[in-house]
Amino acid sequence: MLIRKQSSIPSSEITDYALFKQRRAIIKATGASLIAGAGFSVFPQALAQSGKSLAGVRKSSYSLNETPTDYDDVVRYNNFYEFGTGKGDPVKNSQNFKTRPWSISIEGEVEKPGRIDMEDILKTQQLEERVYRLRCVEAWSMVVPWVGFSLADLLKRFAPTSKARFVEFVTLNDPEQMPGQRVSVLKWPYREGLRIDEAMHPLTILAVGLYGEILPNQNGAPVRLVVPWKYGFKSIKSIVKIRLSESMPDTSWNISAPGEYGFYANVNPNVAHPRWSQKRERVIGGSIFSPKRDTDMFNGYTDQVGHLYAGMNLQKYY
Repeated sequence: MLIRKQSSIPSSEITDYALFKQRRAIIKATGASLIAGAGFSVFPQALAQSGKSLAGVRKSSYSLNETPTDYDDVVRYNNFYEFGTGKGDPVKNSQNFKTRPWSISIEGEVEKPGRIDMEDILKTQQLEERVYRLRCVEAWSMVVPWVGFSLADLLKRFAPTSKARFVEFVTLNDPEQMPGQRVSVLKWPYREGLRIDEAMHPLTILAVGLYGEILPNQNGAPVRLVVPWKYGFKSIKSIVKIRLSESMPDTSWNISAPGEYGFYANVNPNVAHPRWSQKRERVIGGSIFSPKRDTDMFNGYTDQVGHLYAGMNLQKYY
């Protein structure tokens, strides 16, 4: 069981922040040539905005007992099509992206529709560090110490109505800042959705940082969705609108490739993607000779979320 009570998590299982800083300095000083030789471009500006710590962050009981992926891998290997389709494109193309001022509108089936800005969010929401595994449909994964807050806590502030059965999320649409949106890879802006019980689940968070620091642009700044039992394409980034509705919303990948990407997107090793198996995954940051790991059902969170899908045909509702 992956979720453990906070009192049972020894400090030895959580990467010390000072150690993280020291390790990162060593990597930057001695490992750049190795990274470049392995096929990764080195962009010092990718780390320029790091170092700004988020205040008032507490450790969460909702964490994996696993060592986080190195920060440099987390910020240089990304899926963020608004800045390009290559894994290294987001870090190259997002450095001038403006994330302030920023606000999110809450619309639809709520009694108190309105708008909330990031400064209000950071002042009023309790931030927690949650070590979650990010599992992508391309069969790779990484363990990230996200900093965020409960999506349910935010939604409750706007009083969802009894008709709110689904939650839709929309990304900023700004081709001037987001060069990937100048290409018709997807129907822009990017859209995602959850069922209301998924959105209100205590594991579902909106992330504003990672490794104790403000979220880098290429990782979805200033705010992104993290649903740890689903594939990464559910983790919509740079969110500007949340809409609650009675009917299931359209989602970007389901519109573009409905035969490959379903609405639910639950991590399921028994349902293969049409072009590759999902039974095993490559852990980012390890040796190229390291064996792949078995993919866990619901990314290892079956005990916590399996009941949400009781009686559903998960081959059909993939």
